[in-house]
Amino acid sequence: MTQAAIRKLRFSFRAGALATAVIALTFFLAPGTLHAQSQCLACHGDKSMGHSLYVNGKTFSASAHGVLQCTSCHTDIKGFPHPDHVAKVQCSTCHADQASDLKGSVHASHACTSCHGDGNPHAIFPKSDPRSAVYPLNIPRTCGRCHGNPALAKKYGLPNVYSMYMDSIHGFALSKEGLLVAANCQSCHGSHHILSHKNPQSPTYKTNIPDTCGKCHAKIEAEYDAGIHGKALAAGDLKAPVCTDCHTAHAILNPTDATFRMQSTPICGSCHKEKLTTYRDTFHSQLGMFGGYVETARCWDCHGAHDILPASDPHSRINKANLVETCGRCHAGANASFVQYQPHANPRNRKLSPGLYYVRLFMNLLLISVLTFFVLHTLLWVIRSRYNQIKNNGSKGGKDA
Repeated sequence: MTQAAIRKLRFSFRAGALATAVIALTFFLAPGTLHAQSQCLACHGDKSMGHSLYVNGKTFSASAHGVLQCTSCHTDIKGFPHPDHVAKVQCSTCHADQASDLKGSVHASHACTSCHGDGNPHAIFPKSDPRSAVYPLNIPRTCGRCHGNPALAKKYGLPNVYSMYMDSIHGFALSKEGLLVAANCQSCHGSHHILSHKNPQSPTYKTNIPDTCGKCHAKIEAEYDAGIHGKALAAGDLKAPVCTDCHTAHAILNPTDATFRMQSTPICGSCHKEKLTTYRDTFHSQLGMFGGYVETARCWDCHGAHDILPASDPHSRINKANLVETCGRCHAGANASFVQYQPHANPRNRKLSPGLYYVRLFMNLLLISVLTFFVLHTLLWVIRSRYNQIKNNGSKGGKDA
């Protein structure tokens, strides 16, 4: 045999040995997990074991933990048969950061499987998997198991917000349109480090709400920050309204919806009580309340929705220089004379509206005078009638005698 043939034979032998070693390693190492699982499933794969002990082998193998051996989580099990009572699985062994966040949250007393796996620790899938309980489309239902359960809500004082969210613009976008980018519970409250809205570190604490909503509504957040409400909040005024004061936290309606338009004026009026009173005296309000016209001007049609500025600001919609344009959005042909209309005329304020003040005073005095005259006239008429009746009855009595 030639030297070349010998070298070729040696190379083939070495390549074959390497391939054999790789195959053996694959069978001895990788299948070890499956082999260990199959040993456990010999018992726990039997449904007669009961719901708490039964494990669906196919589901577990497809889950996020399917590549692990059973003893990776059940660390106190060293052999078979194992004790009847085994130690509680410590998820923090692998998920230390999440466990730390959960420990300081309002859900600290809850087990990880309360949210992950729909209570089934062997059916936990990655959050990107549509089968996962924390997949964006499934999060409202997962949170709703507690926050939509009337019994639990009453027992633990939980807000029953599931139905409100599902009927909101966010819930509709998620459940009806399937938009994964629509805000769900986790978008606003976080995942593991969920804090009370009274905690200054919570994303739902009042001063943090604009930033929380701004994660999706960036342009609106910028407008709000530049407006009078945003500046007041930044200056430390906790009475300044934030997103949830006007839109609510969970039952958020489409701003173009008729229901929202009809209730928007009372929302503004909850802070601006005097302005609400004067608005209700105007044609705009009367047309909306009694005429039922949804499109009549509301507060934000004139003042703006988020970038609300004082009248003294040159960029304000209600600045004198901008009134023709503002009113012209609804009233084509509006001019300088047209915008002299006072939308918040106050007949009780002599300084602000002297003409209306004196007209109202005159009309009130006139009405009081007329009503007083007729009351006195009627009273005197009754007295006179009664006097004549008594007088006539006395005259008849004297004649009969």
